[in-house]
Order: sequence, then structure tokens, then C-alpha cells
Amino acid sequence: MTLRSNSLRVLAFCALAAAILPARETRSSPTSALPLPSDPWSPEQTVLAADFAKEVQQKHDPSLQIIYVGVHTLYAGAHIPGAVFHGPGSNEQGIADLKKYGDSLPKNSNVVLYCGCCPLDRCPNLRPAFTGLRDHGFARLRVLILPTSFAADWIEKGYPIEKGQ
Repeated sequence: MTLRSNSLRVLAFCALAAAILPARETRSSPTSALPLPSDPWSPEQTVLAADFAKEVQQKHDPSLQIIYVGVHTLYAGAHIPGAVFHGPGSNEQGIADLKKYGDSLPKNSNVVLYCGCCPLDRCPNLRPAFTGLRDHGFARLRVLILPTSFAADWIEKGYPIEKGQ
């Protein structure tokens, strides 16, 4: 199976899940950073795509760690420059891999987690990954808010990407 067909299958699965899963409370607007009641992060622990794109391009903070916690096929298709893959956050092995990677980082690292496999309010990866690293002692932990998907909220807006790996 090719990388393209795997990516298409994952995207089709996310679209199907978004259509049939019961809708959770929705965000007030597509760019809202306000967390849902079920989100483990606070508003201060979020960053909007436009703001984070500027932060990535400026490269001022050497402790910045960008971690993609979705499925590998989507990461290989395109990801934020400098991001590393540790996931998926939806399974025990992915969380174990993420925590092992976290062991190699100083606990005061500026960590930004993102997924973007599907709409944020239905993402199976981000919440467990955030909780795992928060409980692992990371205090400077943020979530990149991608309300619709990485494709719609990052790539289509022209923010920087890398491909491969």
C-alpha cells in the first residue's frame, strides 16, 4: 500500500467518524481557543495557528519542542517544520513512546502538541497526549488549536510545512 493510499484511508476514517460519532459541544467559532469542558488544557495552554506559525518562523526559543501526536502517515505527508512524531496519542504504545521521548527533555521545555487528523472536538489523540505529558511533569505545555484539520487550518493557510520521515 502506498503512503498516499494510507493517508487517504486515514482521512476517510476521520471524515466518517466525524459524521457518525455523536456531536460533542462545539466551539463558539472556528478559531476559538476556549477549551471544551472535557479538554484537559486551559485557555492559557493553547495557541492559535496564526500565532504559532509566526513563532515557528521566528525560531527565538531554543527549548521549543513541537510534537505531532497523530498517525504517522499524515505526519509523513506534511508536518510543521521541526516537529517530531511521537504517537499516536490514542493508544498505549503511542503514549509510552511520547513519555519516553519526554524523558529526554528538560521538564521546563516549551512543548507544543498538535494533531489535526480530524476536527479538534473529536480528535482521539490530543487529549491523552496532553494529559500524559502534563502528568509527566511538563509545565510549559501547549496545544495547537486546529479546529477543522491540519490541512484546512495550517496547510491551506500557507503556513510552513515539511514532508517525509
